[in-house]
Amino acid sequence: MVELQPYLANLWLSIIALFLLYYAAVDGAVLGVGMFTLINPEAKEREIMIGSLLSTWHSNQTWLVIVGGMMFGAFPLFYGLLLTALYIPVFLLLFGFIVRGMALDYWEAASHKRPWELAFGVGSLFTTLAQGFALGGLLGGIHVEGSRFAGGLMDWATPFSVFMTAGVVLGYLMLGANFLILKMDGGLQHRGYRYALICAFLTFLASIGTYAWLLSRYPHMLMRFTTAPTAYFILPFPILALAGFLALFYSLWKGHEKLPLILNVIVIIFSFTGVSLGLYPLMIPNLISESLTVEKAAAAPQTLIFMLIVIGVTIPLILLYTTYEFWVFRGKAREYYKREE
Repeated sequence: MVELQPYLANLWLSIIALFLLYYAAVDGAVLGVGMFTLINPEAKEREIMIGSLLSTWHSNQTWLVIVGGMMFGAFPLFYGLLLTALYIPVFLLLFGFIVRGMALDYWEAASHKRPWELAFGVGSLFTTLAQGFALGGLLGGIHVEGSRFAGGLMDWATPFSVFMTAGVVLGYLMLGANFLILKMDGGLQHRGYRYALICAFLTFLASIGTYAWLLSRYPHMLMRFTTAPTAYFILPFPILALAGFLALFYSLWKGHEKLPLILNVIVIIFSFTGVSLGLYPLMIPNLISESLTVEKAAAAPQTLIFMLIVIGVTIPLILLYTTYEFWVFRGKAREYYKREE
């Protein structure tokens, strides 16, 4: 393990980013479906939509808990600054999780389901808004002096964070629409295609706007995108994200069922990777105060090595369980109701 020490911080950053992307993909689809239930007037369709989520939504939140634990152990300074600066979005996120979870559990047994459906939709919306404001607050820059947060309680509430939040909402709606295409039949699936096309187009515009805003805001990122040799490693990712969007539009136009969701996840991976590599090695970028780098935020090498050993045992077991769970509950949502009948 000694030879790994120079690479431990970057290795842990990659691991956390991987599981954060996994969470965004799997729970993002659930949050998107939850928001769609707010605008669906058909009780039976809402029942099918929510019923398709009951078997897997619990495990999705597990990954965010795991990511939080990893971040606390591997980058304690970053974790502390993030939670201090984004106290309100984090509180909103927890509130959304509680409301959503409570709504789903009570919905299954309730004789009058509409109040719990509304609670599920509102909880999904609050969770999405919180994640958007947290991401916008982080990318917009957190005021750091030395190793402490020196900003205000509402620093995260900026025009940029509002724009980022709109992008996150659209991105999760796009995931939710592609999930409906995969899991539903009939009218729900047809509307899924329509929703997916609209949300994909708007998300595409939001992605372009995000890249443009960040490149104009941070000279460090612009330099990495335009200067060799870093540009050779970074530019392929936004180009691949663009190709993914074009392929997604084509697959929706052709009426594919599985491919849109796969391409949606690919777009998320490439877009996120392009932004992350552009900002690297900064974990908290800033123009008015000190920027926090990966190496400065990392824990001691002994801690990082111990955590590697722990996740080497636990993560494969969790992946095995979740893979089996998704395999068991594969197929169209209508199949669940046929079994009950």
